[in-house]
Amino acid sequence: MEDVAKELGIPVQYQRFWLWAKRQNHTYRPNRPLTPQEEAQSVGHLKEVSNKANNAELKLFLEVEVGQDLRPIAPPEKTKDEILLFFKLYDPLKEELRFVGRLFVKATGKPIEILAKLNELAGFTPDEEIELFEEIKFEPNVMCEHVDKKLTFRGSQLEDGDIICFQKPLKVENAETCRYPDVPSFLEYVHNRQVVRFRSLEKPKEDEFSLELSKLNNYDDVVERLARHLNLDDPSKIRLTSHNCYSQQPKPQPIKYRGVEHLSDMLAHYNQTSDILYYEVLDIPLPELQGLKTLKVAFHHATKDEVVIHTIRLPKQSTVGDVINDLKTKVELSNPNAELRLLEVFYHKIYKIFPLNEKIENINDQYWTLRAEEVPEEEKDLGPQDRLIHVYHFTKDTTQNQVQNFGEPFFLVIREGETLAEVKVRIQKKLQVPDEEFSKWKFAFLSLGRPTYLQDSDIVSSRFQRRDVYGAWEQYLGLEHSDNTPKRSYAANQNRHTFEKPVRIYN
Repeated sequence: MEDVAKELGIPVQYQRFWLWAKRQNHTYRPNRPLTPQEEAQSVGHLKEVSNKANNAELKLFLEVEVGQDLRPIAPPEKTKDEILLFFKLYDPLKEELRFVGRLFVKATGKPIEILAKLNELAGFTPDEEIELFEEIKFEPNVMCEHVDKKLTFRGSQLEDGDIICFQKPLKVENAETCRYPDVPSFLEYVHNRQVVRFRSLEKPKEDEFSLELSKLNNYDDVVERLARHLNLDDPSKIRLTSHNCYSQQPKPQPIKYRGVEHLSDMLAHYNQTSDILYYEVLDIPLPELQGLKTLKVAFHHATKDEVVIHTIRLPKQSTVGDVINDLKTKVELSNPNAELRLLEVFYHKIYKIFPLNEKIENINDQYWTLRAEEVPEEEKDLGPQDRLIHVYHFTKDTTQNQVQNFGEPFFLVIREGETLAEVKVRIQKKLQVPDEEFSKWKFAFLSLGRPTYLQDSDIVSSRFQRRDVYGAWEQYLGLEHSDNTPKRSYAANQNRHTFEKPVRIYN
């Protein structure tokens, strides 16, 4: 008590300490004042009396009474049938709830008997009409009930340490403009209030703005509020993405249109809650976009040394043939009758030529590149003995003796009986490699990653089996030479030729 007198300036004789109690609903309230005998005991003994959890804390509530001059005075006597209540005043127009004081009331008395006193605490006229509510608990949900002014305090189950909130009833003319007309609705608002930090999906590290929302807002409420902030006419053009609390990045999949119930679901990540949402503004409404499949296709021009990336958007039930027809309207072909094909390229190898009737819904362009190219004339009329082989660039990792592929893979027709020397001429012409550079290249047949080097006189076709083996990409003609491409992230590297091909992106 002497320490408290020094710290807080309240003389020892004016201090009254109460023990706290944990209620059944998990709230804590001051429960009873210490008895004179308890005040005489050691702090350690008192801790054992008050503390069932047996941790190293003694929690007390210090009650202080102040006189007219705001100096501490002796607290009022507390009789057996008196209870201590705390009072808060709510102003619905200011949306403000503040503590105004405490009173001892007779358990057998009625609220109606203390209305004048409450009005005095609030600074109202003595006969102002007020409504009373008990703030019972705040977590995990709000419980706040109307108090009947004509029932006794005991009849309303009020006891030491309880909290009463009171307010003037809202006038009819203010009812329209007031968001939270009474104490329960205000506490509900505070409990569910959620400030969300919005970030553009294109700049996922930067907070762009914050909006105060409610955890109970549904999907439409959230996008409408966001659209208002962005001055956007159509909220359905907004697409949201949740935050991954562990990686501190956007989740890979965006939130589907009306795909979650409430804001709280958008912010949940396993057992954690974030306060970040990413947004993007689409050029068409999200429900419409969800019926479409978007594919990024890298188009390799037949003669020009460039790659153009196109975004193709078609209904999900479309086929690869539809993608090719759509692409034909966007790209420059070497001749009007040129045929296109779509390939799956991954780590510098060609894994598949897509059949024209394959549905696009399950094609994944996230991990591998979709490459579109013209079918060369020489491939269109293959003779019975001709073979279409895979040709890949590689270097050998001298330390681990492993083959590393790089650059752009391609197909090549090899004729029956054709020597490596003849095939080399066609490859040099196709890739337009200067003589000096080309003379350093080595050529090998690779099966399952093991190179067998070839001489100019070797018959290339004899190396490749007649029938189409499963995993044809694992048998290829390898061009061994140094990798001239500057090192860059893998995703960008996917779309590069051995020799730098400029990439243009059309969305």
